[in-house]
Amino acid sequence: MAGNIEVLVPGGEADPGPPLGPELGPTPVDVQAVVGEINDQTAAFDGTEVPVTVSYDDDGSFDIDVGVPPTAALVKDELGFETGSGEPNEEFVEDMSLDQLKTVAEQKLPDLLAYDTKSAAKEVAGTCVSLGVTIEGQDAREFKQRIDEGEYDDVFAEEAAA
Repeated sequence: MAGNIEVLVPGGEADPGPPLGPELGPTPVDVQAVVGEINDQTAAFDGTEVPVTVSYDDDGSFDIDVGVPPTAALVKDELGFETGSGEPNEEFVEDMSLDQLKTVAEQKLPDLLAYDTKSAAKEVAGTCVSLGVTIEGQDAREFKQRIDEGEYDDVFAEEAAA
């Protein structure tokens, strides 16, 4: 009766209640062990919803695969706000620094089709547009264009050299 269970859990705060408990209850795995392992692996996401897949075997062994939260969730978590703008082209809810943009881009990079942090930052900037978040005090579309023009190449250069 091996199988997989896919759930969204708050990073570092999973518990044996729903959604995990009811899904894991009928399986041969130790629910507390699974919860502990998930919390260890998702601690860095600190409360942000994280996709997790638990694969288990008949003997009670299990593997956990932790995904990356949605880009919008990472941006909201980094900037500390709950809801994006209802009119993102006119009303802005937060301003993101270049360092915060780079942090989110690095977190999301493994889950994107981007080859490097610079490309990932452009994708994060696109999400900022729809959330009503400015970057370094300017519209995210303008900021993205400045990335394309090479204005921030020095910020991303240390990674390219690695």
